Amino acid sequence: MRPVALTATTALRSQGRRGFSSTARRLDTYAFIGLGQMGYEMARNLQSKLSPTDTIRLYDINPSAAERLTNEMTTNHAGGAKPSIATSAAEAAHDATTILTCLPEPAHVLATYTSILSSPLPPLPVSRLLIDHSTIDPSTSRRVAALAAPADATFIDAPMSGGVIGAAAGTLTFMVGCPATAPLLAARLAPVLGKMGARVLPCGPQGAGLAAKLANNYLLAVQNVAVCEAMRLGVASGLDARVLAGVINSSTGRCWASEVNNPVPRVVEGAPAGRGYKGGFGIGLMRKDLALARVAAAEVGVGLVLGERVGEVYEEAEGREGGGDFSVVYKWLEGRDGGKGE
Repeated sequence: MRPVALTATTALRSQGRRGFSSTARRLDTYAFIGLGQMGYEMARNLQSKLSPTDTIRLYDINPSAAERLTNEMTTNHAGGAKPSIATSAAEAAHDATTILTCLPEPAHVLATYTSILSSPLPPLPVSRLLIDHSTIDPSTSRRVAALAAPADATFIDAPMSGGVIGAAAGTLTFMVGCPATAPLLAARLAPVLGKMGARVLPCGPQGAGLAAKLANNYLLAVQNVAVCEAMRLGVASGLDARVLAGVINSSTGRCWASEVNNPVPRVVEGAPAGRGYKGGFGIGLMRKDLALARVAAAEVGVGLVLGERVGEVYEEAEGREGGGDFSVVYKWLEGRDGGKGE
């Protein structure tokens, strides 16, 4: 039998329509675990687009996050799924058909799913769908997938791109690593991700979504450092930063870090650089993703020539600047150069 894979976003959506139109709709219970900046907005979008007959249970290690989100859901999205607060990840997931997680580190993902799967779970009309949106290393993801299999659960890695702005707007892009199983798997997965994002990119079997995400973020990390240095070079040489950015973005140096998230204040309206590098994608998260990319590369025997030095740049910049968007590397370079060219 030909394996059922996630071959395209449109195919996912059409399968989803067929899967749900042929039978009476069941009442679903969802669990969303991890309500940080990304998870908070994703859970909010998911709840608002679910049926009022569905239930969504929320859990975060910080109880105030779940309380705040539940109040917002009740006030602003009364037509969505009924929200409730769980006191633990295991409680949130106990009889949920779909469990979503968005957690900071690999250890958190492993500990969360271990707590969920360590005790017998009640039988459900359908197998459990475990969707992890965390950016972790593929080896940890495979460990969790092995834990899920005996519990009649399918573990899927679906890290995302688009940042907090994309999470709030519901325009995220998901990179999906999904085992080739029953046709209904695609039909169930597509509608869930479609409530939180605009694009679903099938990457291959379980673990492939994470491999794609780490490769992408590795490239972004390197590009950002190069853009910061190139902008410093031009500004110190007397060029107006906006003029230089215009040249780069009309030439072969153009990339997301130069065009959308330019690290020089007042070059791109709305970029974190214009807000004192507040918001955006935190430099600590980029440092973490770089480390994960290096771990993944070592596992498959690939050398990352720039990985170690670029990682040192982010570590040094974070230590001096104390945080902020990862484009704060530009500010760190200014300080290192004594402010020359400001």
